[in-house]
Amino acid sequence: MRLIIAPAKQMRVDTDTLACADLPVFLDRTEVLKDYICSLSFEEQKRLWACNDKIAAENHERFARMDLQKHLTPALLAYDGIQYTYMAPSVFENEYFDYVQEHLRILSGFYGVLKPLDGVTPYRLEMQAKASVNSSKSLYEFWGDSLYHEVIPDDRTIINLASKEYSKCIEKYLQPQDRYITVVFGELVNDKVVTKGVYAKMARGEMVRYAAENQVQDPEELKAFGVSSYRFDPSRSTDTEYVFIRT
Repeated sequence: MRLIIAPAKQMRVDTDTLACADLPVFLDRTEVLKDYICSLSFEEQKRLWACNDKIAAENHERFARMDLQKHLTPALLAYDGIQYTYMAPSVFENEYFDYVQEHLRILSGFYGVLKPLDGVTPYRLEMQAKASVNSSKSLYEFWGDSLYHEVIPDDRTIINLASKEYSKCIEKYLQPQDRYITVVFGELVNDKVVTKGVYAKMARGEMVRYAAENQVQDPEELKAFGVSSYRFDPSRSTDTEYVFIRT
């Protein structure tokens, strides 16, 4: 069983808390993306990142001095979004890191696929960014089916905790023998399940932590998740979608 999650836009550098275990598997392709971004003018970079001048300037400098093999932070500690805050990897016990290293993968527009302890450097590049790299018209085309083949485990079971922007990189290539379960965190509004972004991000991080704490090996075990007032709703769930309702 493997869980997939999205990255976060905000990143931090932490070279002291935990040592990196390895370099990302697609680092050669990340180098291609880095060279492409560095070849763009500041205005072109700003359009690619769809951000304001301040963020564009920060990332322009990052890419200008970027070294993909030195002064790296383990990926799980590098991302600084709501999901990662509620996952709280900085206070993981050793066996939690062992679990996520085997069972968790982070999807990334820049790195492709990351194991939690892969060494990364701060960057900005969302998967939906309009990047025409080499003969590819988008990052989805650039990465193709390589991300799917990298994340699919031996038992062919994937738990999707990623946003649509990232999960579509995997869904397009699923095979009939794969078991793919999307986890939905929502609340009832007029008897309809409505997902609210902030709460969903919090819950995704907490589910990763729950899986690590309980060493979850089977999707059925995730149904017992009950953090932040969420409860599994069997009446609204299916074999391919686990729905948790916030009460």
